[in-house]
Amino acid sequence: MQLQRTIKRIVETTGVGVHSGKAVRMVLRPAMPNTGIVFRRIDLSEDILIKATPETVGETVMCTTLVQDGIKVATIEHLFSALAGLGIDNLYVDLDAEEVPILDGSAAPFIYLIENAGIATQAAPKKFVRIKKPIKLDSGYASASLVPYDGFAIDFEIDFNHPAIRKTRQKLSFDLSKQAYGKEISRARTFGFMKDAEMLRSMNLGLGGNLGNAVVMDEYRILNNGLRYDDEFVIHKMLDAIGDLYTLGYGIIGKYIGHKSGHAVNNQLLRVMLEQPESWELIEATDTDSKSIAYGEYPALAH
Repeated sequence: MQLQRTIKRIVETTGVGVHSGKAVRMVLRPAMPNTGIVFRRIDLSEDILIKATPETVGETVMCTTLVQDGIKVATIEHLFSALAGLGIDNLYVDLDAEEVPILDGSAAPFIYLIENAGIATQAAPKKFVRIKKPIKLDSGYASASLVPYDGFAIDFEIDFNHPAIRKTRQKLSFDLSKQAYGKEISRARTFGFMKDAEMLRSMNLGLGGNLGNAVVMDEYRILNNGLRYDDEFVIHKMLDAIGDLYTLGYGIIGKYIGHKSGHAVNNQLLRVMLEQPESWELIEATDTDSKSIAYGEYPALAH
């Protein structure tokens, strides 16, 4: 039987918010079984606890942001992608600002931080959402769906008309039940375009972005010193989707298919799923089905 997971000891890191540009300290603390992933804003006059769920996702412009009673926790997707890849079910995340630090723009630093903390199994069975019937969302510009699958797989397609991106594959598939998240996905960085910088700053976004935490392109080329993966652009979008889906609080037994989808579409897909209880079920991992379950062997550790 697969058991729930938390971390063994408290760890922390500091960084900057990619959108706010503000310095932030983040502390990860162990949590009891069935707690889920809970944020605590320690910079406010009273501790504010915000549990990550599809319903508490309140903003999805350029990142996934939790909102509760006007209090925000922004840019959670890379951390959540790492938590999904490592199978962490229960965790407290303390922040002294409203945004998770961007670090290097990927999920890899969060993997490193959690592995340094150590991973502890807990005396409670792990739970998964099993997709029973197809669930689809089409926004016109983008689409996403969840379909039955024996494990967890992701198919993703992007469509950017940029010379540097056109040189890479824009459609890719991974079976995360079998392939190593840490090695093959976690290091993909967020990316952006110089032409959008002024527009983003006018919206108070991207204020902390730089070549150290994003792949940046002008009209023709990548300004960084190369890519980490040959197909880093589409892989990062997959990384984001894995993080967005993990706001469910459970791994998924099924296949996610995304076409140009982003944070808004991913969250809307989860909300549609929750409105269709006949299309999914919440199950406990047992010995008989553990080999086919998403992240069954936690291959993120192999990197």
